[in-house]
Amino acid sequence: MTKKDSDRSLTPSVQVIERMFTIIDVLASREEAMTLKDISEKADLHPSTAHRILNDLVLGRFADRPQAGVYRLGMRLLELGNLVKGRLNVRDAAMLPMRELHKLTQQPVNLSMRQGDEIIYVERAFSERSGMQVVRAIGGRAPLHLTSVGKLFLAADDPQRVRSYATRTGLQGHTKNSITELSNLERELSKVRQYGQANDNEELELGVRCMAAGIYDDQEKLVAGLSISAPSGRMDDHWLPKLKETAREISQALGYTGG
Repeated sequence: MTKKDSDRSLTPSVQVIERMFTIIDVLASREEAMTLKDISEKADLHPSTAHRILNDLVLGRFADRPQAGVYRLGMRLLELGNLVKGRLNVRDAAMLPMRELHKLTQQPVNLSMRQGDEIIYVERAFSERSGMQVVRAIGGRAPLHLTSVGKLFLAADDPQRVRSYATRTGLQGHTKNSITELSNLERELSKVRQYGQANDNEELELGVRCMAAGIYDDQEKLVAGLSISAPSGRMDDHWLPKLKETAREISQALGYTGG
């Protein structure tokens, strides 16, 4: 067989796959089951062509046929989706975007997650030239109310849970800038909710400031926080839009579709 003949023989298969994807998208556009007539019209396919493809999708459980001539998406897609979701890893999704953000700022970029009443640092992008004297190692921990990422998680809690946190921890401070009063913490968390980002103004360590934005999963749940740490004199508020954009990019890689 010549190369030309081989290329020609591949065309029908590619076309069928393209049409199959189109039909799946059509089925996904409606919550309720659809008739063959509606599907063929929206997919711009002849009814007999749509019928053949739908039969194959039903065989593979990618589509269901609850009654004759009516179709909807099948459970196989849910099974595959759950497999993909189970393989998604916040750290893996964050690594490349974190490195790009570090290149821009030349300051440490941290990925942190909540564990009880603390945040834990799970990944960092940094260089020796950053000038940071205090390095929070991967696996290091810090109280929620003293960190920018921790404030994101507290802001996602309801008021009663915030009060319970304050009672459990006593809101112990580390520096003269630490928030140690519940009323002050509540005002701070209100700003976090309003602006969608949080700050640490030398509250954990004197001379070090942080800004953070949240990372969300496909259920719109806050699962991690992305932060930039810098010596107080080097922190640049112009980094904030890029920080938020990077956090949103990581969230989208986890299936987040919110605003």
